[in-house]
Amino acid sequence: MSLPFQISVATLEREVLVDITGQVQEALKHFAPGLSGLVHVYVPHTTAAVTINEGADPAVKRDLVEGLARLAPRNAAYRHTEGNADAHIKASLLGNSVTIPVVDGILHLGTWQSLYLAEFDGPRTRKVWLTPIPRLRA
Repeated sequence: MSLPFQISVATLEREVLVDITGQVQEALKHFAPGLSGLVHVYVPHTTAAVTINEGADPAVKRDLVEGLARLAPRNAAYRHTEGNADAHIKASLLGNSVTIPVVDGILHLGTWQSLYLAEFDGPRTRKVWLTPIPRLRA
């Protein structure tokens, strides 16, 4: 079984999507060269998430952040008094992990897809854990 390895992602805003496709690809080259199988990408945080979405048009990132802000406004009457209840809701909506196919060490995303760390309570430095899962041979 492969153990997870970690990358760090610094976020500069309270709510932002950071494209981590390149970082994950470079980490795979270093830690799991030639992998064919899957990579599980996981964030061990309750106010951040990971997601796959369009990477070609930067407006998509802004639309996603703004759409989630309409679903979970920052200053609603939440019971969680830490001031970041909206961030917990947004992170739960997107989720804390994705799994991506990998062939010969290369992420196999769709033509327009990119991998994002979604920050909802920044700025912070976030951990992203990557677990390579080799393809089983019969």
